[in-house]
Amino acid sequence: MEEIELVGVIKKLDKETLKQEIINNLKTLYRKDVSEATLQMVYQAVAYAVKEDVIDNWIATQKAYDKADTKKVYYLSMEFLVGRALGNTMLALKEEDVIREAVEELGFDLTEIEDEERDPALGNGGLGRLAACFLDSLSTLNYPAYGCGIRYHYGMFRQKIENGYQKEIPDDWLKNGYPFEIKRDEYACEVKFGGYVATRMENGNPHFYQENYQSVRAVPYDLPIVGYGNHIVNTLRIWDAEAITSFRLDSFDRGDYQRAVEEQNLARTISEVLYPNDNHYSGKELRLKQQYFFISASLQTAIKKFLQGHDDIRELPNYVVFQMNDTHPTVAVPELMRILMDEQGLGWEEAWAITSKACAYTNHTIMTEALEKWPIELFSRLLPRIYQIVEEINRRFLLEIEHKFPGDQARKDRMAIIHDGQVRMAFMACAASFSINGVAKIHTEILEKQTLRDFYELSPEKFNNKTNGITQRRFLLHANPLLSDWITERIGDKWITDLSEVKKLGVYVDDEKSRQEYMNIKYKNKVRLANYILEHNGIVVDPRSIFDVQVKRLHEYKRQLMNILHVMYLYNKIKDNPDMPFYPHTFIFGAKAAAGYHRAKLTIKLINAVADVINNDASINGKIKVVFIEDYCVSSAEIIFAAADVSEQISTASKEASGTSNMKFMLNGAPTLGTMDGANIEIVHEVGEDNAFIFGMSADEVIHYEQNGGYNPMNIFNADQEIRRVLMQLINGFYSPDDPERFRDIYNSLLTGSNGDRPDVYFILKDFRAYAEAHERVDKAYADEENWAKMCMRNTAAAGPFSSDRTIEEYVRDIWHLKKVEVKL
Repeated sequence: MEEIELVGVIKKLDKETLKQEIINNLKTLYRKDVSEATLQMVYQAVAYAVKEDVIDNWIATQKAYDKADTKKVYYLSMEFLVGRALGNTMLALKEEDVIREAVEELGFDLTEIEDEERDPALGNGGLGRLAACFLDSLSTLNYPAYGCGIRYHYGMFRQKIENGYQKEIPDDWLKNGYPFEIKRDEYACEVKFGGYVATRMENGNPHFYQENYQSVRAVPYDLPIVGYGNHIVNTLRIWDAEAITSFRLDSFDRGDYQRAVEEQNLARTISEVLYPNDNHYSGKELRLKQQYFFISASLQTAIKKFLQGHDDIRELPNYVVFQMNDTHPTVAVPELMRILMDEQGLGWEEAWAITSKACAYTNHTIMTEALEKWPIELFSRLLPRIYQIVEEINRRFLLEIEHKFPGDQARKDRMAIIHDGQVRMAFMACAASFSINGVAKIHTEILEKQTLRDFYELSPEKFNNKTNGITQRRFLLHANPLLSDWITERIGDKWITDLSEVKKLGVYVDDEKSRQEYMNIKYKNKVRLANYILEHNGIVVDPRSIFDVQVKRLHEYKRQLMNILHVMYLYNKIKDNPDMPFYPHTFIFGAKAAAGYHRAKLTIKLINAVADVINNDASINGKIKVVFIEDYCVSSAEIIFAAADVSEQISTASKEASGTSNMKFMLNGAPTLGTMDGANIEIVHEVGEDNAFIFGMSADEVIHYEQNGGYNPMNIFNADQEIRRVLMQLINGFYSPDDPERFRDIYNSLLTGSNGDRPDVYFILKDFRAYAEAHERVDKAYADEENWAKMCMRNTAAAGPFSSDRTIEEYVRDIWHLKKVEVKL
């Protein structure tokens, strides 16, 4: 470890000083004293006071990195779902108690103050949450790192549920300002779009440059990523777009009003929203602009920073690694080539040698249709110089394939980066990167044997697995303080930075008092969630019922549809047999569907339609309640994970790359009800099959049916009257009396197919009976209170391998080769 000693830089927070800082901030920011301040004002004042302490650490960290002059990773991602910063930062600084006392002495409740913070709308689902966990771990483990993304003004959208439908409204998270960010105008740079490529000869060699282009000014905003108790603060740099010239007065004076503001409009659209709806051409164009915008800005800045301390650009891979989080940042490959050739004057071979040693690729999907592709017409028009470089990468790559597999034209067609009128981004990432990793063991195996088999056969040494992880500091220490305190009382606090320590909890599983305490904590967390549901949904749920939870991005392969069809099935059974033994269940859903994803949005409507019927049927005596959590986000997730009894991880086997909610539930003591898919397999391996509820087809069985056919869901529909009844309720008006045809598309998708798809693409009906049987096993297990408590405790005790700290150490060991830097004070 590089130990850098910096004396006298950082001061310990003092309560009286902190109180005075908060008072001063209220005056400076709002011209208010404490007695007049709103909760939002106090939040801002507290956040700025905490930020001042963070900045001392931040400055010390950057000085230490500069002095150590060691390798750093740039983690390139379109999403960073970081969650609220104030609470997490206080814990990382180990200053929560003194801040709580200071705030209380000023007459406020710290929990209420924390609730004033809006979740930064910088991501949507697991991809962005993973990136945030990785940054947390990099800081806590003392590794130099930058996260690089986009400062979305309105996020993906804020989800409102109106009449059961998802409605997308702007998520104006910056409305009150964001106190933890710092605008770094001095690092702004220009990003160019469109125009054409011109050539001029310089020293006998052609030099390429863009003409007649549009451009925007990329301006970075830095967010601190605070390591736990180690004075390390890494940086999440999110880029905002501004006009080069905000207003063209000469154009305005000539009456050309559109020309006067066109640069401003271009800049505004780039950083407006996360993942613009791309079911139309302009949405695709904007998404590609976003990708190139943040990649170009990040790479320009990284290389400029490198050259400030080094003379030879050829040394770049010894000091910098660019990790591409999924295909979105793949344009980093040709952009790095452009900078090295057009701005640094290198030839192709030298530039490629650097690029192919500096870029690494993480794949997050095995579904070929989800691997990003761009129409050549769009790509070449928007990024003309980049497209030229991609053409040359492709030409040379095909020669490499021909050399290794002479005469195999079919293989070349399968692997070509440019093919059939499209630029295939994942294939470019595979061709250029020195490392290609999957995110769970089964996921990586499927990549090697199926999705990226040709690339594996060409370069098997590039492939490796890095099973995802989560940060226990966010999802246990911060989200579940009752349980984290209980754990610390028994095994000490080393688990906070070494989650493998939780295996020591195993000795308490057979202790009756410990089991009672553990389950009492679970009950208190369920009461907290029940209160949240009452406040936000107006639904009364019984905290003594089984909290069965599925929260994640809504996609057909994740099979939220199977979950709600099973709820309909249970409801029918209870209506037919009112006296049947049945332990009360609360089925909790939380998910956003992409704005253009019709069937996913219709599934949300179905969930809420079923909830309206069941929750208002007094005859079932509250045996089932259905809750859809509106606008599911990190802060609501923290409440949900701590309270869950059952973790629904029911994706079609072979479709979920890894999953991370499965790990968060496990850590908080909720057994997995799921398929052998993604990281579920590794979770079951750690905790044992007796402490999970596994069902359904294997990945091999699913792949066999996909490749060979042989599955007809109509046979199940005709043979199983209970399933038939549930599906008929989709189209007979049972859950939509005002429009019996409302859920016809879902019905068709299961039985006859639609839009050219085969029926039941994700094998919902095929797995349905096994799913229902697994639920029966859950109910039986839950009735045995002693054994259920043991199962829950064993899940927490077995969660050690699923820390993002472990994942990052593997990235460092196998891919990045970073050195730790310690700030000694």
